[in-house]
Amino acid sequence: MAAAAEFAQSKRAMAYALCKHLNVDPNTVSNKSIEENDIVNLFSHIVKSSQDEEMKWVKFSSDFAGNDGKQLVLLGDLNQDLSQKSVLLGNGFKPSAADIVVFATVQIFMNRISDGELQKYPNVLRWMDYIQNVVDFGTTLQKINVTKSVFDPPSHPKKADKGDADPSSKKAVSGLKIADKSNGTTDSKKAAGESKTPGDKENPDAAKNSKPSGEKKKQDKSAGKTKEEVAAKAPEKTAEKDSDCNISILNIQVGLIRKAWKHPSADSLLVEEIDLGDGNVRQVVSGLAKYCSPDELTNRRVVLITNVKPGKLRDVMSAGLVLCASTQDHTAVEPLIPPEGAKIGERISFAGFDGKPEDVLNPKKKQLDKITPHLCTDENGIATFKGIPFTTSAGPCRSSIPNANVK
Repeated sequence: MAAAAEFAQSKRAMAYALCKHLNVDPNTVSNKSIEENDIVNLFSHIVKSSQDEEMKWVKFSSDFAGNDGKQLVLLGDLNQDLSQKSVLLGNGFKPSAADIVVFATVQIFMNRISDGELQKYPNVLRWMDYIQNVVDFGTTLQKINVTKSVFDPPSHPKKADKGDADPSSKKAVSGLKIADKSNGTTDSKKAAGESKTPGDKENPDAAKNSKPSGEKKKQDKSAGKTKEEVAAKAPEKTAEKDSDCNISILNIQVGLIRKAWKHPSADSLLVEEIDLGDGNVRQVVSGLAKYCSPDELTNRRVVLITNVKPGKLRDVMSAGLVLCASTQDHTAVEPLIPPEGAKIGERISFAGFDGKPEDVLNPKKKQLDKITPHLCTDENGIATFKGIPFTTSAGPCRSSIPNANVK
């Protein structure tokens, strides 16, 4: 009885999501037709014209639902098929009707098996996590809690502040300095005394002039400077260089796209109105027109850099940069996905990088050019900087594209 109820619930979720996908009113599909039809007939009833590839996956779903004992084998086949793909069919990352049908069917079984068994199907888990966050199945399906591949970031020891240093160690260092100074003075006096010869007494000018000219210049250059000033000058340049490649200078936040529309004068661009919470709404121009429609972006959560210098892109003002994952050949591009429960406007954090962001990035320093080569997704689709995940209060940000570039 329980299995039959779950299967009926799965078909209801499938019918609802297919209607939404096709812009059809879900109320046009009666409960009676959902209950009486099997998966193949229900799909054909809603999707009037279907392709062979779609029907192949509909048949897979029908076999999966009707073959008790063979689901693990079929799940293995699905896992293999998804190893190089974000979705079953479509243009890179846009879910198809096939994704909806297979998800609704497989979801019931995935909720029954143990965590250890789930680990064997990482590609299926990644795909399911993506589909359940971008497709509206209504409220009848229980979401898969995908916590299996959460990245465990390496611990980065915090740099000790000056005030944190052990007082005893300071005393030891100062003691060393005093000792060195006194020893050095004694030794130098001794050395000066030993090196004197009768000839030097008679002709002091000759001894003065015998100093190498290079050494004289060196002394003149460092005259008036303390040892600390000379020593501190060297690491200054290195620290400045490192700060340009420090992810904490970026203000990366979770945003919600309220509206999206086509750029008036550029086919490859879309314009988005992004809510950052507390009444902070800004306009951003993104090169996503080839990969998703304005409707697909509307009400979608994204990750964006909000302290880039505002400027016009083809005469339209843009005040942010939506971060996207892409394959090497750019056949698939999608905005990073913050986890469900992440707060609108919250800043993305990175373990070991606790600095404050700059108010506005300086384009002349090319700071983004130095940081973006270190941004990517890992094999589980988690977005990272040098292996450290993009972290929110609700967990890491992801993409359905594993091992992708992020920019």
